[in-house]
Amino acid sequence: MPPLALVTGASSGIGNAFARRLASDGHDLIAVGRRKDRLDSLAASLPTTHVQVVVADLATDEGVQTVAALAASQPLSVLVNNAGVAHYMPFHELPAAKARELMHVKVTAPTVLTRAAVPGMIDRQAGTVINVAGMLAFSGPAPAAAPRAQRAIYTGTLAYTVAMTQTLHAELEHTGVRVHVVCPGIVATEFHEIQGMDLSAVPRMTADDVVTATLAGIELGETVIAPGVEDYSLIEHIFDADLAAFGNQSPRLASRYHQQQG
Repeated sequence: MPPLALVTGASSGIGNAFARRLASDGHDLIAVGRRKDRLDSLAASLPTTHVQVVVADLATDEGVQTVAALAASQPLSVLVNNAGVAHYMPFHELPAAKARELMHVKVTAPTVLTRAAVPGMIDRQAGTVINVAGMLAFSGPAPAAAPRAQRAIYTGTLAYTVAMTQTLHAELEHTGVRVHVVCPGIVATEFHEIQGMDLSAVPRMTADDVVTATLAGIELGETVIAPGVEDYSLIEHIFDADLAAFGNQSPRLASRYHQQQG
């Protein structure tokens, strides 16, 4: 029986590229997305692969519950949490409904789907979870003048994905289940066009390259995969600094805060 992969956001872009690559590697697919015509087209283009098309909106509780039920009941070898939405705009201008949608798609859905899939993977002592985030996860210190500073919630969701992935990867270390996060930069998909952004003149990575980097990074043992970063020690330095700060805290108030009282 072929291994089974569930891919969210499979109707286009990175999710579509993951679905096609996993199919070429011999996986059957559960392809999840909002656009049935796109999913049907994907299935039709993979005649030798069994593709279950699932139309679900992960911005809704119903959509998440539908896909979570599949993730819990099917013998998944791979779960790719890729579905995305951006809503780039200043925080104070972002409508509350769009903020909730963003949090639901980028935080609630991958968390709930992973929680649904992992127990079965542990029982089978095998499985891989791939979370798709982005290099914006590391852009929090950017100055206010930077355009990316207008993506506070989106950036926060990516940072959450990185931290959750690292923690869960460590928790599941001896179970046979691997958890990874891929953090591409700008990718040549329709994702930015939907936001009304014309990036045609900007050098961009292909979705296929993102998938290639992810699968290679998993084999290299990278929990956090950064396809466009040549010097991986830059990524390691970030996390070394994180752990240094975490390990050097004290129950005593830091002296600089005492000084501010004077």
